[in-house]
Amino acid sequence: MAVIVAFLLNAGLNFVVGLLVAKLLGPAQFGVFALASAGAVVLNTLLFEWLRLSATRFYSGRVRVEEPWIRQGLDRAYAVLALAMIGLALLYGGLDLWGGNAPQSRAAVTAGAALVAVGIGLFDYHAALARARFDGGLYLRLVAVKNVLTFVSMSAVAWFYPEPVYVLLAGGLSQAVAVLVLREPLRDAPAPRQRLRLSETRRLFLVYGLPLIAANGLYQLLPFLNRWSIADQAGFTEAGYFSLAADVASRSLGTLGTALDLLLFQLAVQAEEHQGRAAAEAQIGRNAAIVVALMLPCAAGFWVVLPALQDLVVPEAFRGPFVTYAAILIPGLFCLALTNFALNPVFQIRRRTLPVIGAALLGLAVNGVGLVVLPRLVGPAGVAMAQSLGMAAAMLVLAVRALTGRDRIALPWRDILAASGASLAMLVCLLPLRPLPAWQALGLSVPAGILLYAGLVWAFDIAGLRTIAVERLRNRAPVPAG
Repeated sequence: MAVIVAFLLNAGLNFVVGLLVAKLLGPAQFGVFALASAGAVVLNTLLFEWLRLSATRFYSGRVRVEEPWIRQGLDRAYAVLALAMIGLALLYGGLDLWGGNAPQSRAAVTAGAALVAVGIGLFDYHAALARARFDGGLYLRLVAVKNVLTFVSMSAVAWFYPEPVYVLLAGGLSQAVAVLVLREPLRDAPAPRQRLRLSETRRLFLVYGLPLIAANGLYQLLPFLNRWSIADQAGFTEAGYFSLAADVASRSLGTLGTALDLLLFQLAVQAEEHQGRAAAEAQIGRNAAIVVALMLPCAAGFWVVLPALQDLVVPEAFRGPFVTYAAILIPGLFCLALTNFALNPVFQIRRRTLPVIGAALLGLAVNGVGLVVLPRLVGPAGVAMAQSLGMAAAMLVLAVRALTGRDRIALPWRDILAASGASLAMLVCLLPLRPLPAWQALGLSVPAGILLYAGLVWAFDIAGLRTIAVERLRNRAPVPAG
C-alpha cells in the first residue's frame, strides 16, 4: 500500500510541477526544457538503467543478508559511471561557459542534461533497492522527500531564473539530495568484499541488463527524436505544445503502469525464489491480465476527459494543440505500457532479454518512416502519429514472440476480453458527458467511470481483482478473542 501511496504522490506532484514549469517558461522555453529533459532520460537509460533493472531482478531482503556482493557490485558500478559522467559534463559545460557562451547554449544544455541523468539514475537505483526489499515505508519517504524538494526547487528557479538549463539542474539535484537525506536507512550492513564474486555479479548484470538497456534506450529515443524533429520543422514553440501533451499523457498513463510493475514483477521474482520458474511464469500471466484490466480503462477515461482537463489545468498558451497531440499519443502510450509491464517481464523472468531489442528496433524504424512521410501529409500532428505507430509496432512484434511458439506464455484471455468489454461499455456511457462544461464533465466523468468499471470488475471478477480485494479485506479483519 505504501508503494501505491508513493506513486500517487509522485504522479500528482510531477503533474503539477510540469504544468507550473510550462506556464512559467512559456511554449518556446518549455520546448527547450522538454528536449533537454528527454535527452537526460535517454542518457540515464543508457548508462544507469541496467543497475536499476539488476537491482529489481537480483536484489531482495534475502540477498541483502546472504549475498552482500550483489549490492556491492551495483554500488561500485554506479559510482564509477556517475563520476565519469559528472567529470565529462563539467568539463564540456565549463569550457563552453569559459568561452563566453550563454547558459542556454547547446553545450551548456547538453552538460546540464548529463548532470541531471546522474541524479535521476541515483534516485531510481535506490528506489529500486527499497522496493526489492519490500520496504514500502522507506520507499514512501524517499519519494516524498524527492517530490517536495523537486516542487520547491524547480518552481522557485522557474520563477526567479526562467532558463531551461537552471530548471533542469534543480530537478536533477533534488533527486540526488533526496537519496543523501535517507542514506542511512538505504545502506546495507558492512560486509567484506569478495573480488571474484564482484566480477561474477558484474557479468551477470551486464548479460541480463544490456539488452533491456538497448531496448529502453530505443524507446526513450523515440520521444527525443520526435521532439527534435518537430522543433526542427516547426520551431520550439510547436515542440513545447507537443512536449507538454506528451508529458501529461505519459505521466497520467505511465505512472499507474510503473506502480503496477513494481508490485507485480517482484511477486514473480518472489514466486521463482520459492516455487520455481513455472510458478513465476504463471504469475507473469496473471500480472499481464491485471495490467490490461487497469490500464485500458485509464487510457479510455483519460481520452474522455481531455477537453475538460485542458480547460481546467493546462496553461492557456498551450490550449488547442494539447488535446490534438494527447489524443493521438494515447494509443501509442497504452501500447508502450503493455510492452513494458505485460510483455517485457516474460523475457526478464527467463533472463532472455534479447527479443526486446528486436521489438524496439522495429518500433524505431516505423517511427522513422512515419517522421519522413506523415508530417508532409498532416503537418506537425504527423510526428505524434509516427510515435504511436512505432510503439504499436514494437508491442505487436513482442506479443507475437511471447504468445506463440513452444515456450509461449499462457494468458487468461477471458479476463483480457472481459476487461476490453467493460472498458468499451464505460466509454460508451461517458461519451455523452464529454461536451459538457469542463467542471461538470470532469466532475461527472471520473466518479461515474470509476463506479461503472469497478461494478463490472466486481460482478465478473475481472483479472481476479475481486478475489484479491476480498482476500486483503479478510486478512485485515480482526480475529475474535478466545
